[in-house]
Amino acid sequence: MLANLSGFLIQWGITALALWVTSLVFNGVRFASTSSLIVSALLLGFVNAVLWPLLVVLTLPLTMLTLGLFLLVINALLLLLVAKLVSGFTISGFWTAFFASLFISVFSLFLNSLAPDTEMTVYRLPPSGQTISM
Repeated sequence: MLANLSGFLIQWGITALALWVTSLVFNGVRFASTSSLIVSALLLGFVNAVLWPLLVVLTLPLTMLTLGLFLLVINALLLLLVAKLVSGFTISGFWTAFFASLFISVFSLFLNSLAPDTEMTVYRLPPSGQTISM
């Protein structure tokens, strides 16, 4: 269980670092305090885990029509949603959110490649007919 928790904390830290660097690169992305940055990173991870797959499935025809480019719009809208929900986190407009979300994606991908392997352990049941011996 601690391995799963450490993986979660590493991802949370990577997201927080990516958001912080984004606020340094883009003038339209601001955090009022460190706590708003930490809460934004946590909420962005939750939104990406829960809402993003749902929106991808719901907008699949539009995504296929645009050859996947609509996924960038979904990322920007989810970043704007997080900015609306967290007080102290502001984004100046859609295009700032669009390019900031693109930057966050690329920067997080880079940081994840440097992070230690944090795969979760999956326990599998034996094939049917076999018993589990302890």
